[in-house]
Amino acid sequence: MPFPQSGCCRCGATRFEVAAPPVLTAACHCRGCQRMSSSAYSLTAMFPADAFRVTSGSPVRGGLQGGQLTHYCCPACKSWMFTRITEVPDFVNVRPTLLEDAGWFRPYIETMTGARLPWAEVPAEHSYEGFPDMEEFGRLLQQFGGWFDSPERAGMG
Repeated sequence: MPFPQSGCCRCGATRFEVAAPPVLTAACHCRGCQRMSSSAYSLTAMFPADAFRVTSGSPVRGGLQGGQLTHYCCPACKSWMFTRITEVPDFVNVRPTLLEDAGWFRPYIETMTGARLPWAEVPAEHSYEGFPDMEEFGRLLQQFGGWFDSPERAGMG
């Protein structure tokens, strides 16, 4: 997958770029993500913070504000674009379907399966009823690079 990759909100008023591969991909089944996405789960691609930049527009805070998460949306169309997590400041969680080429995306992990809707299935390699603890999270980050670059996964795009 070539970098940089660009993306935008639904209306195109707010644009961004990622300059490096993701460090992890996920689907989250929590009720908050279900409500934010109006779907069974949200998708996320976690990028290094220094590889992410807004190239046009001025995202505004939306959804859940304060606490551990800050969600950013386009001020014009209100698309949920990315999330910054207080506990993990070195990364930005981007909605991967906003990228111009989202065909590469596949979730490596799924989280909060305790809130999963009965019919919602995700082809993730790892599944967690809640969130992985920090030790497990570190292991997942290490394993993801090899999985992401594997020929088997690349053929799934």
